[in-house]
Order: sequence, then C-alpha cells, then structure tokens
Amino acid sequence: MPPPADIVKVAIEWPGAFPKLMEIDQKKPLSAIIKEVCEGWNLPNPETYALQNADSTNFYITEKNRNNIKNGSILRLTTSAAQMAQQLHERIQSSSMDMKLDALKDLANSSRDITFAQEFINLDGISLLTQMVESGTERYQKLQKIMKPCFGDLLSFTLTAFVELMDHGIVSWDTFSVAFIKKIASYVCKSAMDTAVLQRSLAILESMVLNSQDLYQKVAQEITIGQLIPHLQGTDQDIQTYTIAVINALFLKAPEEKRQFDEDSVNILDCPLTEMAHILAQKQLRSIILSNVIRSNKPINDEMAHQLYVLQVLTFNLLEDRMMTKMDPQDQAQRDIIFELRRIAFDVECESNNSGSIEKRKSMYTRDYKKLGFINHVNPAVDFTQIPPGMLALDNMLYFARHHQDAYIRIVLENSSREDKHECPFGRSSIELTKMLCEILKVGELPSENCHDFHPMFFTHDRSFEEFFCICIQLLNKTWKEMRATSEDFNKVMQVVKEQITRALTIKPNSLDQFKSRLQNLSYTEILKLRQSERMNQEDFQSRPILELREKIQPEIMELIKQQRLNRLCEGTCFRKISSRRRQ
Repeated sequence: MPPPADIVKVAIEWPGAFPKLMEIDQKKPLSAIIKEVCEGWNLPNPETYALQNADSTNFYITEKNRNNIKNGSILRLTTSAAQMAQQLHERIQSSSMDMKLDALKDLANSSRDITFAQEFINLDGISLLTQMVESGTERYQKLQKIMKPCFGDLLSFTLTAFVELMDHGIVSWDTFSVAFIKKIASYVCKSAMDTAVLQRSLAILESMVLNSQDLYQKVAQEITIGQLIPHLQGTDQDIQTYTIAVINALFLKAPEEKRQFDEDSVNILDCPLTEMAHILAQKQLRSIILSNVIRSNKPINDEMAHQLYVLQVLTFNLLEDRMMTKMDPQDQAQRDIIFELRRIAFDVECESNNSGSIEKRKSMYTRDYKKLGFINHVNPAVDFTQIPPGMLALDNMLYFARHHQDAYIRIVLENSSREDKHECPFGRSSIELTKMLCEILKVGELPSENCHDFHPMFFTHDRSFEEFFCICIQLLNKTWKEMRATSEDFNKVMQVVKEQITRALTIKPNSLDQFKSRLQNLSYTEILKLRQSERMNQEDFQSRPILELREKIQPEIMELIKQQRLNRLCEGTCFRKISSRRRQ
C-alpha cells in the first residue's frame, strides 16, 4: 500500500553524525519537525535551528516552500536564518581582516536565500553594507598596496552580498545616498579595477537606473558613454555584457524632452532620447561592439545575446517617432521632399511660375507622380498620412533615392515603361514595405525579457534600417517581375516578400551583403518549392488516408487539367497590338 500523500521520506544531515532517515508529515508544523530532529541528536534550543536543502542552493525550508520537498530529498539541519543573520551581522564588523573577509564571503553566499535575506535586512544590514562601501573601504584602501588581493576580495564580496540582497525586491532602490552612488560610479570609471568589483558595480548601476527615475538622474551625472567604452574594448565577455546592460538601461530611461548636451563630455543626463543615437555614433559605439564583441573569437553567450538584442530593439525604437508622424499635405517643406524624388527619377528641375500654364504643370506633376507609383497622383503627400509608417516611409524613399540613385532610377523608369497592369508601384510598395519591416523588427515595442534574437548585420552600418529597406525594395521589385504580378496581386506579392525576408533573417547574416546574397537564392520559385516541401513534410499530408485519397483522385484531376488546357486552346486569346512607336 502506497504511503499517504502528506508523508515524504527524506534524509537529514548534521555535521559529525550519520544522516537520519525520516518520514516527514507535511501536516505537522515545521517547528515540531525540527524539534523532533534536534531531540534525536540531543541538541538543545531547537528554536535556533532550521532545515536547509542540502544541494547547491542551501535554501532554507519554510512553511511557504515546504511543499517542494519530494521523496528522497536530502535536507540539512543548520543554524536558523535569524541566528545566522545575527552572527554574520556581528562578524562583518570585526576588526580582524580575515574574519571580516570570511564573514562577507558567507554573507554573499547566504544572501541568495530570501529567508536569510529578510532576516539580515531586518537587522538594517543593507545600511551597514552601504556604509562600508561609502566610508569603510577608505580604511582598507590604505592597506591596498600591501594587501591588494585581500582588498579586492573584501570589496567584491561586499558588493556581491549587496546585489543579492537587493535582487529580492525587499528594499526600495530610492533609499540610497549620493555618496554611495558616487563610490560605485568611481569603481566603474577607474582604469584598473578588480574584475569582480567592476562586474558588481556595473550590475548595481544598471539596477539603480532601471528601478528609479531619481537614481537615473544621479547615475547619469556620474557616468558617460566615454567612460563605459573602454570596458567594451577588453576581452572579458562578462564585463562587456554588464557594460552593454548599463548602456541599455540608460538608453531605456533617457528623457524624451529635448535638452542641450555637451558633445565633449557627452553626459547622458542632458540628452533626449532622439539624440541618444547621435551620441552613440559620436563615440563609435556600434563599431566597437561589432569588432570587440560580435566579431571576437569568443562565442556569444545567452546573456550577451540578450543585451545585444535589447540594444538593437532600443535603437530601432528611435524610428517610432517618425513612424507615427503623419505628413501634413499642406506643408510645402515636406512636399519639397516628394518633389526631390521626382527630380532625381526624371532628371527635372523646378519649373518657374511662368513656365507654362498652371494646368499644364499640374498635368505634368500628376503624370510623374503616377509613374512614381503613388496612390494619390494629384497630391502624393496624402499617401503619407497613414500611420504607421507615416513619415518613416518617405525618409526611406529619400535615402534610397540619394544613396542608391542608380537602383532607384532603374526601378522607377523600368516600371513606368511597363503596361499599366504590370507595373510595380514604387510609392505604394515603399509605404507598405516600410510598414512591414517595422512589424518584422517590432519597432515601437519594448524588448522581451527572454529574447536573444539579435542580428549581427544591423551592427555593421550606421543607417542599418535604411540600408535594410534599400535591399528589400529591390527584392520586392524583383519578386514582382518573377510573379508577373498585376496591381490585383499586390497583397500576394507583399506576403511572398515578407516570407523571403523572414527566411533570410533566420540564418542571422553577419553583414548586409550576406543578407542580400541569401535573398538572391530565395526567388519566388524557391519559395514555392519550400512551401510545397514543408506541406508534404507535415504529418497530416503523410498520413495513410491522405495518401490513399491522393492516389484515388489524381487521375481525375489530371484529366480535368488536360481538358481545361484544350478548352483554352479552342477559345484562343486576344493579344494587344504593339505599335511602331512602342518598344516591343
């Protein structure tokens, strides 16, 4: 007969004694069980003892988590959390350097357990640690020259314990003084600092920025991008990861209102969100991350991949403002941008008010805007009132026209000479493509906490989104021709293009050229083959009933296709006559 569900069989250890096998009744109070264990070993004062998991965590067993005990678990009888917290609180204030170091090491390990952490915090332990960082370390810095390893370990364990205690969310981050922030920031700004100390200091700064807007202001006054960049140029990937995490936190909390900033000091506090990209570019952050992190000899671990993904998302989110900005059809400055697209495509200059009648000029504009593929031929500015993508689509089109002028002119002129029903509308395509790319890259969405999906190619160019668009608009034009599409097939073409882009992104190209090469291999024909192959590999398509049905109806289907082709031949087809003036 199986034992009752409330009874679990465990082994309990005690130093210097053989483990004791016990059956624990989960209905009994935990204090009663501990008392029974202590009596078995003749230990007085059972209230000063507790049970711990005898695994790598060493977490205390409490009434809240006791249901996690399983049959066969190994537990350990140990000093209670309150007793342990009191002992460590006294030991870390010892005048003996060795005793203090051992106590801080034990504190760093024990602080991962929320039960212990609560007891230590109740003793005002957080304040004690911050005081040690603010002023206590000054005394030990005098010994640093003769006891440098000891000093590094002392500070490292102090900061580790602090980080572990704060991670439980029991104490608010808003309670810390400016002196403490300055001290932590000073460890980050020093050129030569113990690796463990630097790691913990960066972690503390990140948490401060993310958890308190007030602390963001204070941290940003102490730290600049220029002071963080040397940590990215090292070889320690953990330090690089924490550094990018701090940059991401500052990026995420950057104020949206416009402020002035000094480019020489590049103080993050005084710059708006829209100017963050300018500052990062000034300090060549992108190229440093590319050469020292992404293209380093070390494989990128999951945490680094996550931080790179967050930086990628935050960078693309700078586009959100333009994406959600409607164009004002009456704004002449904005309409001049559209005229520049016309000028570059058709090599025309601005006509004066006296050159021809107004009606003639309007007719000429309408004709050219139709060739450019806008929906509204009279006033194309109306096409950009849709959000998303808003003005971002026009930005992309102008970038393409200016920086890839030959490709832009070729696409426009090539489509303007086709039959109306087969032309690929550049304007409409660009607007819809920009919207699609924003959806693929999730522009405007906050980073996911568990995603590692960063793309190295977006770190290879200062204008990566615009270059991404330029590659994709040429792909769209190529796919349109391969599909022999008409205006009625527009949505179908966009679906194929989206599939081509997403499939190319899955291999994580290292550069935009690799991405372009991958797209060359994903023609419309190849997409059809992949779709067919994936459908055939699905379990439903390989099931016996489906195969039998396919075999049964195949002759009938083939005969139907044959008959349809014969009927088409009998009916004949009308072809458009090619005039002598039109190139065949």
